[in-house]
Amino acid sequence: MAAPATFAKLHSEAGWLPAALGIVGAITLLRILVLGFDNRDLFVDEAQYWLWGQHLELGYYSKPPLIAWAIAAFTTLGGSDAPFWVRLPGPLCHAATALILAALAARHAGRRAALWTALAYITLPMVGLGSLVISTDTIMAPFFAAALLFHDRLLAEGRARDAILTGLMIGLACLAKYAGLYVLVGIGLSALLDRRLRPTAVNGALILVCLLAVLSPNLVWNALNHGETLSHTADNIGWVRQSSPFAGFGLDGLLEFLGSQFGVFGPGLMIALILALIHGLRRSGKTGAATPAPAQLAYFVWPILLIVSLQALMDKAYANWAAGAYLAGTLIALSVLAAAPRLRTIAIGINAGACLVLLAMTVMPGAGLAGNAFTARYLGRAAMSETLINLARREGAVAIVSDNRDILADLFYTGRQTTDIAFYARLSEAGVRNHYELSYPLPAGIAGPVLLVTENPPACAGRPLAIDTAGGAYARRNMAAYRTDAACAGRP
Repeated sequence: MAAPATFAKLHSEAGWLPAALGIVGAITLLRILVLGFDNRDLFVDEAQYWLWGQHLELGYYSKPPLIAWAIAAFTTLGGSDAPFWVRLPGPLCHAATALILAALAARHAGRRAALWTALAYITLPMVGLGSLVISTDTIMAPFFAAALLFHDRLLAEGRARDAILTGLMIGLACLAKYAGLYVLVGIGLSALLDRRLRPTAVNGALILVCLLAVLSPNLVWNALNHGETLSHTADNIGWVRQSSPFAGFGLDGLLEFLGSQFGVFGPGLMIALILALIHGLRRSGKTGAATPAPAQLAYFVWPILLIVSLQALMDKAYANWAAGAYLAGTLIALSVLAAAPRLRTIAIGINAGACLVLLAMTVMPGAGLAGNAFTARYLGRAAMSETLINLARREGAVAIVSDNRDILADLFYTGRQTTDIAFYARLSEAGVRNHYELSYPLPAGIAGPVLLVTENPPACAGRPLAIDTAGGAYARRNMAAYRTDAACAGRP
């Protein structure tokens, strides 16, 4: 009976890839087409990642290097630094992640589960947004998913090569964002709490060695650069550096974070995931009740949600900080909804509708209040930079100086072809606060006037030169430009 059973298993797993490629490929192609018609400027983080990609390093001020490498590769491939090429890795990374998660589902529940998994993931609201921008979560996702797949194979077959691949994928995920370490947390907790999920000592060692082999160049870079990235990561966990860890304690932050997760993952899938985590995954032997979610996947969800919820309770947590939980979370939520096909369709339909709205907002950024709310932070940045560069030329300034990270980020991007005006960061009394203050501080002894752009001018700055901040990213900002000398501009 073993041979027929094996054949049946292989048959159930096979045949999902062409259909999944069709589903994921069609949605991804639509998103790429929308990016081709997208008139949004790069957001401050996107422009910063692009700038990093102009100088390839093993690490950067606030993030590991993989996002800069990816942007550099795509802009070189496209022969252009246009926003389309900067953002193109986004939809492609999420497409790869959807197919990897589908492969994991196919291992446990066959073709149908794989297709539902691919469709559910590619229509998640966080994926819809992540495919229209470029972010470290997006670059991390395929490697995070691949680590889950290889770890699942390791538990089932015990092969050393799967341990090696698991470690390599965790390392690559960490090179995108240190949140990739959540995979290692999940492996450790599952091994500790369930003996059935414990790899051999040799395989466990292989995972760690391969992880460190991939991540060690970045760790060495941090050691040689005063721990810049690691220090900034610690700064994000603000309460650990406060005089009292409870200084920012508040339920409002926790409730805001938890509420935002229904928007990140979608309300239907989020409810299903919560039910699964509360009651546990129950496999059924009934025909048609197979689940695409192996039980160990819960260890790659609840620790992330617990850790980020604690952070939200103690200080602050952004909505995307738990994004890694929803890779395994997609399979778990679908395992609950498999028994309720109509609810599954509704849940995925709601998410797909949200993704379509995001596409419409991107194509028509000024259409209605909702469109303005979504696109405002992407608009007006290039126009502001061009205004400042022209104003600096008119005033005879040799450089533009600012203490505003948004202004500096777009100046370096929009002004990338500018050769007659330099861009510098004005330092504050608080010390280095961003990449620009670290790498492009205003040097002493500049000959000639500069254009200072700030909301907090020193008394010596003189008469303000009005600049339009009426709309877009700089709406309601009390910002002005001042023609002054470098000594004045450099005063905090």
